[in-house]
Amino acid sequence: MPAPDPAAATYESAIAAVRDIYRELENRPLERHCIRRTACCQFQLTGKIPQLTRGEALVTAKALRASGRKALPPRPDGACPLLDPRTARCLVYEARPFGCRTHFCAAAGGTTPRATVLDLIRRLEEIDRNLSGDGPHPLPQALEDVLATRS
Repeated sequence: MPAPDPAAATYESAIAAVRDIYRELENRPLERHCIRRTACCQFQLTGKIPQLTRGEALVTAKALRASGRKALPPRPDGACPLLDPRTARCLVYEARPFGCRTHFCAAAGGTTPRATVLDLIRRLEEIDRNLSGDGPHPLPQALEDVLATRS
């Protein structure tokens, strides 16, 4: 029987902790009404790209793999690589990053004031440090890094 992989246990623990943060965010009395118009997913047009910590990238990459993909689909139009060009739907909506849950989209209620979620941001940063991360990175880069190292 192979020895347990401590790194895998650390990753699974981090994934569980990030998911807990997402659940806590959902349970807060914040005015958020995402109706999946995907305007916020048009990075080239908005000039805004969500920043992911390493823990968030692990959660998102795991969901991407669960959708049957091993790499980010190319998006030459500058849209989020997680936006399916055929369906115009997020490939990992239930696992979407914190920034997608709290920022960018006026139709969903606009930007959540940072002060109302700062405790959750700090917890994401702590998970990042525990994973030897070096802070948040733009969504495509953060996912490419995790996908390349965690096949």
